[in-house]
Amino acid sequence: LVRSLPGYDGVEVVYPYETGDAEESAGWMNELGLNWAAVNANIKKEPQFVPGALSRPSADIRRQAVDIVKEAKDFAVKVGAPLVTVCPLSDGYDNLFQIDYPKAWRRVIDSIGEAAAYRPEMPLFIEYKFSETRAHCLLDSVDRTLLALRDLQSQNVGVTIDFGHALYSQENPAQSIALVAESGFDYYLHTNDNDARFDWDLVSGTRHFLHYAEFLFYAIEYGYDKYFTTDASPRIFDMKGFFTRHSEISQGLYNLMEQLDRKAFRELMEKEDAIALMKLVNTEIYRLPGLDGE
Repeated sequence: LVRSLPGYDGVEVVYPYETGDAEESAGWMNELGLNWAAVNANIKKEPQFVPGALSRPSADIRRQAVDIVKEAKDFAVKVGAPLVTVCPLSDGYDNLFQIDYPKAWRRVIDSIGEAAAYRPEMPLFIEYKFSETRAHCLLDSVDRTLLALRDLQSQNVGVTIDFGHALYSQENPAQSIALVAESGFDYYLHTNDNDARFDWDLVSGTRHFLHYAEFLFYAIEYGYDKYFTTDASPRIFDMKGFFTRHSEISQGLYNLMEQLDRKAFRELMEKEDAIALMKLVNTEIYRLPGLDGE
């Protein structure tokens, strides 16, 4: 399917559920002519991880979760993937007075630190989300994730910024890119869309077109050089059509952002000339005719 889709030439695979023997996996990826975007370590599916993984009081459960991330790193090294990403969705709480906040935070930091220190040549990226599968995730925002990374003091850990997760956390996704980049950390991007109330994983640009344009604008500004990984779900839609439309809007809008006079945008931003910027957005992004004769 991936080979038949326009604009796709790589995949992010979920470890250990979408992977087999590393040599065999690398072989069929080469045979299909596909690249590795990332390896995603899943630490939420198994029953023991449903109430939490990296933050649990049980040292044995934490060990099992960290071991999956380490094994994902082993797999990534063997197949030649560029990075490992992990989203600790089950680490959080549902009720007040449910967990010991400082101890849970320290356990998350220590667990991530141990996983990061293993095979340090393979970078580890932490994906945040406000909620689901917990009512409130411990790593619920770009701010809190950066706080965790600063606490770690590790240079081989970055942030996975999922466009929809940023919206769901009431963030501006482009600003999230800027915040991570200006904080000195690396980042990896997931693309999709939602209504900012639930993580619907829709086609990018269907609900937040201008947010997506600005997201791509800042990715270009900061020289982003990894995959824009599609983290979207067709659900009721035709699968091939769904991913084709996603590629269409993503590639088209990316190309448009590359062609913009970004220097003009930046100069007006520096002046905070909101009216002139609105005109540029209307004419250069929305491609609307100007009405003031200029």
